[in-house]
Amino acid sequence: MKRLLTSIIILSAVILTGCDDETVRYIDNTPAVPQGVYSITGDNAVYIYWLPVQDDDLDYYRVWWSPDDDVYELMATTDDEYYIDTDVENGTTYYYAVSAVDRAGQESALSYETVFDTPRPEGTNLFMADFHQMPEDAGYDFSEETTLDYNDDNADVYLEYDDNLETFFLYVTDVTTDIQDVGYTYDFDEIGYAPDGGWSAVGWTEVIEGHTYIIWTRDNHFAKLRAYNFVGAAGVQFQWAYQTAEGNPELARPQHDDNYLKRTINGTIIK
Repeated sequence: MKRLLTSIIILSAVILTGCDDETVRYIDNTPAVPQGVYSITGDNAVYIYWLPVQDDDLDYYRVWWSPDDDVYELMATTDDEYYIDTDVENGTTYYYAVSAVDRAGQESALSYETVFDTPRPEGTNLFMADFHQMPEDAGYDFSEETTLDYNDDNADVYLEYDDNLETFFLYVTDVTTDIQDVGYTYDFDEIGYAPDGGWSAVGWTEVIEGHTYIIWTRDNHFAKLRAYNFVGAAGVQFQWAYQTAEGNPELARPQHDDNYLKRTINGTIIK
C-alpha cells in the first residue's frame, strides 16, 4: 500500500475591533492528489505524465518510485506535469507515484493509480529485405537486434515480396512464434501491450505502411514492428521494440489495476 503523505495546517489571525477580539481562522487544506498518472515505456527510460493540480497555491510536484509498489522513495521534484526517469535498466519493472506540494510546504497523498513500467530496447531504420532477392538480410532476430538469413534458426520473422500481388508479407519462422496485424497506428507508442488473442492462424500477414505488427516469440518474449517506408520491391524499413523481460507483454504504456483513476474511502470505491 502506498505511503500517505498528509498534513493540515491551521493558520490564525487576530483582528481587533473596538474592545472585542475577533479571531478569524483560516484552514489551508493540503493540495489535491495528482490524478491521471500514466507512463510511456522507452529505451532505458520511462516517461511519466499526470494531469495538472488546480490548487491556487500549488508550488511543485514530487515524483516517487518503488521496486515493488510497497515503500516509495522520493526520486525528483519538478514544476512540470511530467518527468523522465533515465536511471532505469531495460527489462526491470519500476512503480511510480506523484504528490503535490503547496507554497506552505503541505504535501498531498500519493497518487491513487497503480502505475508501473518495464523499459525495453527499441530502434528505427530496421531494413528487412525480400528473401527472394537478399535472403541473408530478410530475417530478423529481436533478441540480438540483428538481421540474418531468413532460414536461420535464430530468425523470428522474415519478409517476402510477392511479384504477382505487388505487396510484401511478413512471416514467422516456426509454428511456436505468433504474429498479428493490429492495424494502422499514427504513433509507434499507440500499441503498448501485446494482446491476449487474435493471433494469425496462418503465421503471416500483409505488410501495410503505417501498420504495427505484434510478435510473440518462441521463447515467450513480445516485440512489435511498424512499417514506415517501402524501398521499392527490395524491402521495408521498420521501427521496432522488444521486451527483454520474459513473458512481459508491456511494449509502450503501463498496465493499470482495475480501479485505475478511482480511490477508496472507508472501503468504498469512489470514481
